[in-house]
Amino acid sequence: MIKKFIHRLLGRGTSPPPAPETPAIPLGVRREIAREEHGIDPSLLDANAVRVVRTLKDAGYEAYVVGGAVRDLIVGLRPKDFDVATDATPEQVKALFRRAFIIGRRFRLVHVVFGRGREHETIEVSTFRAYLDASAAEHVEGNEKTAKGQLAEKTSGHVVDASGRVLRDNVWGPQIEDAARRDFTINAMYYDPVSQVVVDYHGGLPDAKARVIRMIGDPETRYREDPVRIVRVVRFAAKLGFALEPATEAPIRKMASLLANVPISRLFDEMIKLLQTGHSLASIEQLKKRGLERGVFPVLDAALAQSEVGAARASRETFVRLALEDTDRRVAEGRSVAPSFLLACLLWHDVLQRWSANREGGEPALPALQQAVDAVFDARIGDISGRGKLAADMREIWLMQPRFERRTVASVPALLAQPRFRAGYDFLRLRADAGELPAELADWWEDIHLGSDEDREAMLQDLRAASATRVRRGGAEPAPAPPARAAPEEPVAPASSADSTDEVDVLIEGSDAPARRRRRPRRRGPKPDGAAPADT
Repeated sequence: MIKKFIHRLLGRGTSPPPAPETPAIPLGVRREIAREEHGIDPSLLDANAVRVVRTLKDAGYEAYVVGGAVRDLIVGLRPKDFDVATDATPEQVKALFRRAFIIGRRFRLVHVVFGRGREHETIEVSTFRAYLDASAAEHVEGNEKTAKGQLAEKTSGHVVDASGRVLRDNVWGPQIEDAARRDFTINAMYYDPVSQVVVDYHGGLPDAKARVIRMIGDPETRYREDPVRIVRVVRFAAKLGFALEPATEAPIRKMASLLANVPISRLFDEMIKLLQTGHSLASIEQLKKRGLERGVFPVLDAALAQSEVGAARASRETFVRLALEDTDRRVAEGRSVAPSFLLACLLWHDVLQRWSANREGGEPALPALQQAVDAVFDARIGDISGRGKLAADMREIWLMQPRFERRTVASVPALLAQPRFRAGYDFLRLRADAGELPAELADWWEDIHLGSDEDREAMLQDLRAASATRVRRGGAEPAPAPPARAAPEEPVAPASSADSTDEVDVLIEGSDAPARRRRRPRRRGPKPDGAAPADT
């Protein structure tokens, strides 16, 4: 009795309160669905994806088209990417293909590459993974940002951080467990293009037909496993026009703080996907609806800044809306959209603010702009993979803008010869459409870019004559300047708008200039193939 009393006094012999049990993810029941029921059109399939599946099946393995590609096929869309899942290990997959590469540390995958250069295609092949809950995994303190050293020492294929987020998931298992560890029911279906059978464990087919996004298992637990699922569910809702099942939507605001533990490079990739699905405006609305438009993506914090009021805010909102509409239109037309161009649009007014502040601090125009560009990129993009190329392309687009506004006979041919001229011009066109610059300036650059050699020479002669007119009148060519900050009630003054307008007026109406040919109507819609940009 005395021993029991001492143990009770010292706290021995008493059990700590049990930790709350993590709800198990249901494994589901396998259901094979014939073509007559799922209705997938085989003509929407990718030939290389089918080739990968056939090669694996001929070697004796199971293989299926999986995930978002099956979801899109069921709703009648042609998938942008095709992924394959198999029971073969990465090493076994790699041995079957001439150009196959094992990638990834968190998830080991195989990229099977077909073709070369810009026309190449990559089919991503994953191995069926086992479902293991957090209690069966190795744990590290902190999160992926703070526990890299601990993670490197772990030999297990299944590791989670202190919040329950999966940091490594490379334990192979049967297909039924692979389906259980996927996020949403509509993404957990498997399609065999040889037998044309869909395998469904969690009711993904009826959810896809009903246009509903439903989490597999307990939503809060699944968001903890991978907080990026919060962004993914928003993207799918915007892209597909699907509704969120109430239990799937309920924890989103509460769990959003977990996104702070996700590496910035991964969040950046998710943001680019969000804005390049062809439904960027709808994606922004979905983010606002769920309180995620602020504090998650630094780029969107800048693009959707609420600190401005009046004309300055209206100018920013108009420009961003036009940029997103242009992006959605290009995706719908099957044209490419470079992340550098889209980001340059979203961050442009942030650059303008800092440029103006630097000029007010006494910096000359060009160094002030370069400093503004560096500051914005560091603050909004950060340290991500591919930063150097992204920064170079964005910088080039921004630094072209003053050169567009300050036209000279010597600078025009040099600017037309720039490799990224088309991206810079498209940016200028957006600025003009948003009212930042006179439309005549963008029309002039379009005419000289698309005109014949004789047209260009005539326009340069006009420009030369206009310059001579200014010299005779005693006018000096002013340096380009950023728009002045206007009071909330006043309209924002466009960058060098007066100088640009005066120059255009002289070119068109000046009595001292040679008579100019009649201006061609402004081109609308897609540009001719020869002028279509490959990188904007």
